[in-house]
This record gives sequence, C-alpha cells and structure tokens, in this order.
Amino acid sequence: MMSDFLLPDLGEGLTEATIVAWHVKVGDEVTRNQALAEVETAKALVELPSPRAGRITALHAEEGQTLDVGSPLVGFAEVGAAPDPGAGGNAADGSVAEEPAAVLVGVGVSVDGSDEAVGAAEPAARPQRQQVLVGYGPVLPGTGRPRRRPRSFATTPYVRPTGATGERPTPRAMPPVRRRARDLGVDLRSVHGSGPGGRILRADVEACAQGLSGAAPREGASAGSHTIPVTGLRKQTAQAMSASAFTAPHASVHVTIDVTDTLELLGRDTRDRARTSFLASVCRAILPAAARTPAANARYDAEAGQIEMFDQVRLGVAVATDRGLLVATLPEIDADGHQGPSGPALTAAIAETAQKARDGALTPAEVTGSTLTVTNVGVFGVDGGTPILNPGQSTILAIGALRRQPWEHRGEIALRTVVTLTLSFDHRVLDGAEASAFLMDIAETLADPATLLVR
Repeated sequence: MMSDFLLPDLGEGLTEATIVAWHVKVGDEVTRNQALAEVETAKALVELPSPRAGRITALHAEEGQTLDVGSPLVGFAEVGAAPDPGAGGNAADGSVAEEPAAVLVGVGVSVDGSDEAVGAAEPAARPQRQQVLVGYGPVLPGTGRPRRRPRSFATTPYVRPTGATGERPTPRAMPPVRRRARDLGVDLRSVHGSGPGGRILRADVEACAQGLSGAAPREGASAGSHTIPVTGLRKQTAQAMSASAFTAPHASVHVTIDVTDTLELLGRDTRDRARTSFLASVCRAILPAAARTPAANARYDAEAGQIEMFDQVRLGVAVATDRGLLVATLPEIDADGHQGPSGPALTAAIAETAQKARDGALTPAEVTGSTLTVTNVGVFGVDGGTPILNPGQSTILAIGALRRQPWEHRGEIALRTVVTLTLSFDHRVLDGAEASAFLMDIAETLADPATLLVR
C-alpha cells in the first residue's frame, strides 16, 4: 500500500517549515521513529521522525524548499511491496491514501508499530505506549528522560529522485552551510567545494556570493546583485516587526548614565569567584522597576479594547543568530526580585539561553511567553538605538555600548564609564510620564546599586 506522509503541524501557530537536510533517499527502508529530515521553522530546528516503517518511494521537496503544513513530504510503501513509479500518494481509485498520524512538537507518537493517533481508545490488554517527541528517541529505561536523537548528516551526495539522466546531484555541504547559502541566495550547484572530498565550506559560499568564484547571478536578480529568500525565522521576524511597527504607536525615551560604580562592584572577587554580567544586572534592575510601573509589563488587546496586565515578569532577551533575530525567554523570575536567581545564576542562564538560540536548539515554548524584552545593541559597538516592540508587549529596553569618557563626577570632570539606555513603549499602554519613570527607575539602580537597600 502506498501513502504520503504530510508535513505535520509543528505547533505554536507555525504554518510552514523549510527542509534543511534529508536523512533518507528514495529506496531506503526506514523504521518507525527514524529521522527522515531536519526542518527549520520560524522557532527552531527540529528532526521529523518517521510515523511508520516502510520504504521511501518519493521525496516531495528539495533541501532549502519551504512547505506549508499539510503538504506531502515523503511517499511510503509497505516493506516488500513492488515499487510503483507513478505513485504520488493516491490510491488506485484516485482517492487519497490514508494519512498517518500527525507528529507534533511536544506531542508523542507511539513506538509499538501501531499507526493510531496518540490518545485513541485502546484495549486494556495492549501495553502502554511510550510518548516520543520530535527529535527525540524513546524514554531510556530507569531514567524517565527521552534520549536526544543525534543529528546525522549525510556524508555522500544526495541525488534527487527525478529519474532524469545527467542531472547534477546536490553538492556535499553541512546544514549550516546550506542555510548560509540560502540566506545569501547562492545556488550550491554553482559552488566549487574546497573542503575534504569536495565538500562545500562556508568560505566557499561567501566567496561565491561576493562574485569571487565567477558564479552567474540568480534568475530574477540584476547584474551585480543577488536575491535572498526570506524563509523561516527571518520571514517570521519580518512579519512580526511589520505588524508591530504599523499597529502599536511607538514612542521612546533615552537616558545616559554613569555606571562606573556598578561595574566596579561587579568586578570584585567573590567567594565562589562567580561573576554577574552587566546584562544580568540590567535584567535584575528591571524587576523592581516593573513592580512600581505595572504598565511596563503589559500588552494592549486591540480586539477586546483592553489592557492585559501580566502578574509576572517574563524577561525575553533578543539574540542575533545566523537564522535571524529572535527573542529567547529566560527562566521565570518573580516580579519583585525576591525569588529570582542570583546574579551569577542569571548570567549563566542568559549565556546558556543565547547559545541554544544560536544553535537553533530552543523549543517553541522557549521563544514564546516573554512579557518584556531586553536587547543589548552595545555588543555591536553602537551607543544606542530605538528598538521595535516585540509583538504582545508594551516595552523593550535597548542597552548601548559601555564607553569610557570624561564625565561630571562629584563636581569635577573625571574619566567614567557611561551607557545609554533607550526604552521603546506602546503609547496606548503607557504615557510619557510612566515610561520615563520606569526608565529612570532602572537607570538609578544601575548608577547607584545602593538605592536597592533604601527602597
């Protein structure tokens, strides 16, 4: 029996995914839960496991191609069934073959050979089925934890099953290199690989994009230019920022402060020699400030015509990745700061979350749910900027670069370290006085940490 496996609903409102790398080819026999492909959504990179055992009869997309949820992904045949070159997922009578159970991020699929959806009624005699997450294997005995399925990248070229003679195979390149080529609009088949065995390296792609390899511009691009497909995270970010910029009336306030004393405090040795970063200090200063200006931790519900006030501050940190910009949600922190993590613990959490974001390893839940965002543009060497609100939030704070410069200090000019903070806010939720009070609350704490002892 022939059937098609459709691209499943990956959750969190995502409607499409891009094929990053195939782990199978036409003719392969696969087992249930074997990784079929690595796909990129607007939220993360995930591996799609096979919903059943069988033989692959068709791959309905090429690497780099974006598919809508519900589109045919791969064709299956029962092991031992005769190949049908004309099969496209329809039964002999023209009706669509039975669709396998959808695989959801965070939703299990059975591993006992049954094709029934999880949650269906089962006879009492049947053994309990394990729940397997996308990108994970079955639960390890005695641990209660799923085994992370290691990413396995093909070491030989993958030839598209078109049946055409003389067609060039897709070149050998690791998924990060393929993503870079897609971002730069480079056709990998026009790139000469300088790596071992002809493997295409990131430098080869970038050289081709700059015209150093003599590659012709892509169809539809003018001479001396190239096009960049907008997919995955970049597409999601573009849509979200456009919606935010043209929906919420943005306004901003700025302040430049002397943070020399705070940096000296952070640089002192501690018993465990653990350090607190300046970014973590800013995050900690936000918590009591948001408690005193609740509108800074809210959102405007246009449909209901009301303002939703969040009970807890869920901080999101903007992270620049190769896939684009995303806001990663930090672990929950109590709004008044009393039950939040220590400075060193928060520093470690920020670093770990940012690295997971750059690796594409965040789950959909880890890139949603924040109520207030912090973006550190100072790491790029700029003094400040006016950020666009993250949709569903009323404030976003931008931190500029730390600069040593002459500054008035105790009635004299001294060399001090200063920083510019910029707060963008939704003028439907906060007015200028509230936004200024919130920003100055944060600024006073960072300029003089001792203020936390007397408030």
